[in-house]
Amino acid sequence: MISEVLLVLKDSVNDHLHRSSGQGSVDSDLGQVVFTESEKVDCIDFKMGAVSLLLVNVEQEHALRPADPYRRMLADGTSQKVKPAILLNVYVLFAARFKDYKQSLKYISLILTFFLGRPTLDHENTPGLGDRIEKLTMELVTMPFAEQNNLWGILRTAYQPSLLYKVRMVAFQDEESVAGPTIQESVLELRP
Repeated sequence: MISEVLLVLKDSVNDHLHRSSGQGSVDSDLGQVVFTESEKVDCIDFKMGAVSLLLVNVEQEHALRPADPYRRMLADGTSQKVKPAILLNVYVLFAARFKDYKQSLKYISLILTFFLGRPTLDHENTPGLGDRIEKLTMELVTMPFAEQNNLWGILRTAYQPSLLYKVRMVAFQDEESVAGPTIQESVLELRP
């Protein structure tokens, strides 16, 4: 599921970059969003001449839980016992690495503009969004300098012009446990 989210982000941003930068061909390597791949295991090596997409963190969303997460109401009014979905927020980093620093800033600005105009990716504006994902909400994260320094220190690489986004909510559901047994309500009468 997380890979589906990253693929949708990559494809959507690539489409926007190629339309906005005037390069025309989506097959062009210049300015393309790519997944970060590195043969080095102890540091990240961002591809030159591209914008790299990197998963930075995954966190569980606790704020939006139903009162009884193990119970679901069906359309006919009956209750069903289910294992609740886990709602996740994923943090993704877009890092631009070009020989010309102005080119890096240009692509970061294009990505920022894209998500300002489309803060929510849903089935209407993002045809590539899978059936298991209802929508994705993009929230720009501004980190203090100390946290930013820690992040780039963990990545063990030099800072690149970048944007960090919190992608809300990816719902993980155990497909085998969705249809559980029906819950029968019983009334207990106490007599004196």
